[in-house]
Amino acid sequence: MDASPVVAVSVRLWLVRHGATIRTGESLSGWSDVPLSSEGREQAGALGERLRRRSFDGRWTSDLPRARETARIAVGGAQPDARLRELDFGDLEGRRWGEIAPSVQAALLRFDGARPPGGESVEELRGRVEAFLSTLVPGRHLVFTHGGVIRMLLRERGCDRVVAPGSITILPWRGAGG
Repeated sequence: MDASPVVAVSVRLWLVRHGATIRTGESLSGWSDVPLSSEGREQAGALGERLRRRSFDGRWTSDLPRARETARIAVGGAQPDARLRELDFGDLEGRRWGEIAPSVQAALLRFDGARPPGGESVEELRGRVEAFLSTLVPGRHLVFTHGGVIRMLLRERGCDRVVAPGSITILPWRGAGG
């Protein structure tokens, strides 16, 4: 019988997308300072109920206010790190989807290879997030971040999906391509 090798997962990420904001579903937020909506604060409270009895080896958050507030409400706070920020949408910050040229919309939907005008590329996003992940010690890490960051990490593992505000995605992580 062919035995498969046992591979230990050194890091398990509990990725939390921040709660809904006053602009969720209306316009691109990226690095903009957009506060949580009342619904987003309720989502953060519900996250706290789910996470209360869990232990983590590290608690991290994007330094953007919407992620920090979600972390504060849910678990009393987390260590901020700018590398966990959303994609910088540059000139598209605050713009509604219908105001964006169709070719740029297509590139953003395709995700890989996208670079919003005046913003950062998805490759730059990947580089800074993977630089953060490379610093994590083995164990379970709670990470409050953004939809683009979570989508990028899921795509790295062959699963492309958009996650809802206030949701948790658990992802084993052994490093780039692992």
